[in-house]
Amino acid sequence: MVFENGSPIHTVWKSDLYRMQLEAPVPVPIICDQIIPYKPPCFGQDYHGRLSHVEESNLLHSQPNGAYLVRDSRSGNGQFYTLSLKFNDKIHHYKLFHDAKSGLYIREKRYDCAQSLVADGLITMYLELKAPVILQKLTTVNYQESPYMTLNKRKLKALSKENTVNLNVFGSTNSESSPLLQHSSMQNIPDKTEKMHTFKVTTFKGLNWCELCANFLWGFTLQGKKCEDCGVIAHIKCSENFANDCVPDLKYLRGVFGIELTTLLSAYKAELPFVVTKCITEVEARGLYTEGIYRLSGFADEIDAIKMALDKDGEKADLSVKRYPSINVITGALKLYLRILPVPLITFEVHPRLIDAIRKFALLKKAFYAGTFAENNNLESQLPSIKHALLSLPKPHYDTLKFVIEHLNRILLSRVALHSPINKMNALNLATVFAPTLIHHPANVIPDVRSDIILLELMINNVDVVFVN
Repeated sequence: MVFENGSPIHTVWKSDLYRMQLEAPVPVPIICDQIIPYKPPCFGQDYHGRLSHVEESNLLHSQPNGAYLVRDSRSGNGQFYTLSLKFNDKIHHYKLFHDAKSGLYIREKRYDCAQSLVADGLITMYLELKAPVILQKLTTVNYQESPYMTLNKRKLKALSKENTVNLNVFGSTNSESSPLLQHSSMQNIPDKTEKMHTFKVTTFKGLNWCELCANFLWGFTLQGKKCEDCGVIAHIKCSENFANDCVPDLKYLRGVFGIELTTLLSAYKAELPFVVTKCITEVEARGLYTEGIYRLSGFADEIDAIKMALDKDGEKADLSVKRYPSINVITGALKLYLRILPVPLITFEVHPRLIDAIRKFALLKKAFYAGTFAENNNLESQLPSIKHALLSLPKPHYDTLKFVIEHLNRILLSRVALHSPINKMNALNLATVFAPTLIHHPANVIPDVRSDIILLELMINNVDVVFVN
């Protein structure tokens, strides 16, 4: 676990498999320019009918990885066909089955066309090639250290305690010593809360992460399993490692923490996540002049209580000073929400472009202070490249990031106003606190934290320039 300032707020979602899916080859269909008689209705222009191995090899040899075609199989007799696919600079052949009801399939998954099947298969093949160690670990995950337990341990503990109280009301669970249990359906109640998850293989829309191992559910169809009773999501292999602690109403309490931002805002039909707006509203109402705002951590139990309140009650959750006197637990809850977003506000695709832009900016700034050129205006000329990179963010990410950075800018302005000595948080301090919250790095890469801090400091100081009004 990576702790922040001694507070048990840590990153639980791992991005490695998500990033690898983005890197995987894409399907490149080899189109047949001839009319194929008696072509099966489930195939498109990527079907070539009868081809010899030499002809098929000639068509695929000079093509990029991901190129594929479908052809008749000599031994198939119409029961199956052959999918020829180029991957890792080699040509692979697979038996391709189909039926009128379920479509095309190679193993258990079903697809409506060969291109969808290949797209899904390429991702799995690429992950098996690049991340075999991660995939092997899916079967050895420590359940007690899983994000599922991290995010829900308070509720599971409370439910277990409630169940224990109920059992005490009815006395011993030993059916021989309890006449009540001997003659009622309650003799099936276990000694502790135990309910098996009802997992079902599911096709997920949008981005989803396994709640046991915290790795991305890769692919486009039937990516994993979902419990029909509580909504917990897991890889097919990881689902076998869950304890019997299913809580039927958990899907209503999972709320907004750990949910991908675009999916969340689409479901709520909102422009900004209410967790962010409520917390920032509370901070600006009573925390702008608090010393060490965002740098000091609140009590973990209170932060967890705020998370549960926001998950359960949504926008109606009470974050008032009467309920939570310490503003630091409000800021802690906000940082927790942003930290465990499956895809960070500054996405993996846009982050490198921003880093390239600020490195050019840093070189110009160094030259300015060294006296190489006299005009500071040249520094400002680099801001449009940062602004342009930010515009590549998905709209929910852009809007939320802009809202947060504008808030941090207002904290900065409050510092330089009449109350300048009070909160002691300048742009550098704020950037240092928020860099690990807004920007995530893969586990096998040593992060350039200094560049991340410079980027955020620049955005805070120039919020009106780098964001579109």
